[in-house]
Amino acid sequence: MGSKQIKSNVAQQTLSLLRDFVSLVYPNYCMGCSNTLYRGEEILCTYCISNLPRTNYIYNYQNPVMLRLQGRLRLKYGLAFLKFRKHGLVQRLLHQLKYNNHPEVGEVLGRVFGKEMFENGYANEFDVIIPVPLHASRRRARGYNQSAWIAKGLGVSLEIPWDESISTRKVSTKTQTRKTKTQRWHNVEHVFDIKNEDRIRDKRILLVDDVMTTGATLEACGTCLLQAGCKELSVVCLAEA
Repeated sequence: MGSKQIKSNVAQQTLSLLRDFVSLVYPNYCMGCSNTLYRGEEILCTYCISNLPRTNYIYNYQNPVMLRLQGRLRLKYGLAFLKFRKHGLVQRLLHQLKYNNHPEVGEVLGRVFGKEMFENGYANEFDVIIPVPLHASRRRARGYNQSAWIAKGLGVSLEIPWDESISTRKVSTKTQTRKTKTQRWHNVEHVFDIKNEDRIRDKRILLVDDVMTTGATLEACGTCLLQAGCKELSVVCLAEA
């Protein structure tokens, strides 16, 4: 073994020891359970990833997302990754994603779901991934669009480009949390726009949102994409409430 190789090995071992020391003094914590992350784990520990409450809709075409949007939106696929439960793991992760300045949670979950989609035949079903947009004022206040980070993770695993500049939100709407189904629809009915229709015409679009409740936001944004000439529309939500 040459001297250069020996020096390289020593440097790598030193760096590894330094990383271990730093993680001991300043440990990285899992965003789901707050336990210390071990080497090779990122953002979420292996236990939390394994125990995410999956919907398994990727195995069921006629799933509740498709049925909920039936007659409202012409879809190729309708999917949700996780089941949302009050005070559960998914709620904690969404809180970190949306309100605690941890957009990387969305990317990691997007990568996990994208990998499962890839392994189950969805890899070549879409041309571009588009996140549901935030209004510019809300994006400035938060610093990022959480759905865009989910789209980014999905894009990495599915090996498909994502673009958050295609769809825009023209109006800053009030929160949907305490609104009825009808109120939610009227709240978002005319708020979305497509900046350049040529970029989606005849494309197979995967529209991404963080949480689905009544589906009003997906319906409004998806309708704009269909009217702008996309070839096929599918939707994915990180969680279904």
